[in-house]
Amino acid sequence: MPKILIKNVAKTYVDGDGNPVEAIKNIDLEIEDGEFVSIVGPSGCGKSTLLEIVAGLHSQTFGEVIIGEKPVTGTSRDIGVVFQDAALFPWKTVKKNILYGMEVAKVPKAEQESRLEKYLDLMNLKGFEDKYPSQLSGGMRQRAGIARTLIMNPKVTLMDEPFSAVDHLTRCTLQEELVRIHQKEKKTVLFITHDINEAVFLSDRVILLSPRPSVIQSEYRINAPHPRSRSDEYLVHIASKIVADISRGAVKTDNDFVI
Repeated sequence: MPKILIKNVAKTYVDGDGNPVEAIKNIDLEIEDGEFVSIVGPSGCGKSTLLEIVAGLHSQTFGEVIIGEKPVTGTSRDIGVVFQDAALFPWKTVKKNILYGMEVAKVPKAEQESRLEKYLDLMNLKGFEDKYPSQLSGGMRQRAGIARTLIMNPKVTLMDEPFSAVDHLTRCTLQEELVRIHQKEKKTVLFITHDINEAVFLSDRVILLSPRPSVIQSEYRINAPHPRSRSDEYLVHIASKIVADISRGAVKTDNDFVI
């Protein structure tokens, strides 16, 4: 069984005027253990809605999500989520923010310290553990937020535009660090982004959602080993293909192009 199984998922909600709005429909997607999959698509197409359903933060109108062998019926420690905003507690140090989930879960102190050292090192936060969020750059705060999620050892990590609030150079650095961590840890990652180049640079597969009501329009398998070069002609070609397909707006057929 795949690590994440999304079966015929649909979501309809009621807008402010009381009208039903079909956000996503008939989403079928399998994500294998250790795979890094990004979801892209036009603004408002339901990317974040789908991630929130997988996270157990919202319920679907129809269909089923299974992680491992367990249906998702709500939030779970098996599911780690990273959002745009690191949402650190401003009154806690970096160390205390990262340890917060383990303290709530009553993880033994020795194990907390062992895991803390590992993730401070992985996220290049050594020397900043006693700083407060207000003393950190946006990129450093986001590193701390990612460390807080990964230290709980979730079965899957869901990331919703985690680098969109930082400058371009910091974003590139964080992308490279995420690749390094994924290559080392082999965690299953579902990543939402508006940035096509980011999706292609990071992912094993990229899933393109159509305009609302969203279905899976196309799928692109990225057959390039890491580390990758952003200027690689193959990656540039895939990114260009995705941009063209977003403009085309057509729905996937059995004969659709998959790289």
